[in-house]
Amino acid sequence: MVCLGNICRSPMAEGIMRARIEKYMLNAEVDSAGFESFHTGDAPDARATREMKRHGIDISRQEARLFKKTDFDEFDRIYVMDSVNYNDVKSKASSEEQMLKVDFILNITNPGSNKPVPDPYYGGEDGFAKTYQLLESAAEQIALELKNGGK
Repeated sequence: MVCLGNICRSPMAEGIMRARIEKYMLNAEVDSAGFESFHTGDAPDARATREMKRHGIDISRQEARLFKKTDFDEFDRIYVMDSVNYNDVKSKASSEEQMLKVDFILNITNPGSNKPVPDPYYGGEDGFAKTYQLLESAAEQIALELKNGGK
């Protein structure tokens, strides 16, 4: 799961996906990363943590990290939150094969739309609630695909 700073959208996506992995007892791993080095090592935004807690998911121990080239080797799928993140990931790719792993997370629920997950950072609590709803729907579909034998 990839966003800009790895303190709002992608840690929320990681937390939701981790909960789905546990719920469906999937043999899967999830992580999140960003491209803004300013937040490296930081915990998720307090508003993201509060929103997740409202849904019974604790992301408070996550730490922001930078996306790295080896993420292409470590993960079968790389989900981005918007077109800037897509281009940032693309800049790290060394082959078309690697880019086949990359997709907009909302393409799971709206195929081919390349819709962004709005960044709630500069807004209020309601932005985090909206982000949760969008990511929760996508994570549920990803989990169900994995449960039914998808890669």
